[in-house]
Amino acid sequence: MTWPNVGIALSFRQTVISLTLGWLALMVVAPHALVLMTSVMTPNSEHLAVWPLTFDGYLKVMQPIYFDVFFQSLWLSGVATLFCLLIGYPFAYVLAKQPPWLRTVLLVLMMLPFWTNSLIRTYAMKLILGKKGIINTALVGSGIIEKPITMLYTEFAVIVGLVYILLPFMVLPLMASFEKLSNELVEASRDLGANGVQRFFTILLPLTAPGIVAGCLIVFLPAMGMFYVADLLGGAKNLLLGNVIKNQFLVVRDWPFGSAFSITLIVMMAGLLWVYALANRFVQRQGGLDDENL
Repeated sequence: MTWPNVGIALSFRQTVISLTLGWLALMVVAPHALVLMTSVMTPNSEHLAVWPLTFDGYLKVMQPIYFDVFFQSLWLSGVATLFCLLIGYPFAYVLAKQPPWLRTVLLVLMMLPFWTNSLIRTYAMKLILGKKGIINTALVGSGIIEKPITMLYTEFAVIVGLVYILLPFMVLPLMASFEKLSNELVEASRDLGANGVQRFFTILLPLTAPGIVAGCLIVFLPAMGMFYVADLLGGAKNLLLGNVIKNQFLVVRDWPFGSAFSITLIVMMAGLLWVYALANRFVQRQGGLDDENL
């Protein structure tokens, strides 16, 4: 490569890096910095947030009145994440073992609902879970039940809605982990006499742990912020942290408190990412030990 071409390549790389860093600074760093600054300001009905600086917003987050909302949000998000894992793990395993053309078709079918806005799909769930919805109509019409079952505006409806929306985000990282999994390890364990349960707990589960943790992160964190799912399917009786943040910004107009709640979520996300890094490091260390033993 001649010197002019090298200069053009370096200039292009520097331009791309500068544009990327500028976009990140403008669209990621600056908004988060504004939220952080707002979280330590004083609420004001006219100007939303004013001086002086105070930590009252964070003290409100720790008030017992919000503990129920906090734990309920963790409960709903955790249960939805668990169901996504139980459904997505075997599905991702089967998907990863398919021929490339069939895997592509199945992936397209799985992602097809994303062509429609998630809010519209949540409204569609109301038509399915309502007392006059598809499920109750089918059950009553077949004589299995006499009266419609109350499913809408319950925790069950919120969990179903979260699983329906977030399941693909669990499947994709799990499928990536299964694709990286060496079949030689599974075959070797089978040759050594390990049964299916032993192969699962000694081979599959440890080596797919990063995919499990990544999928749980990608599902768990957004689940806590999907306030419209709780509003539409839970009837505002089963709140998520996103509902509290939305109400503080749009209803109560207490922006510092809403910002403090948002920062709390970010800190939780950082903690879960740390857990993911530990799980990934553990798997890599185990792989290194296995290689040494070989």
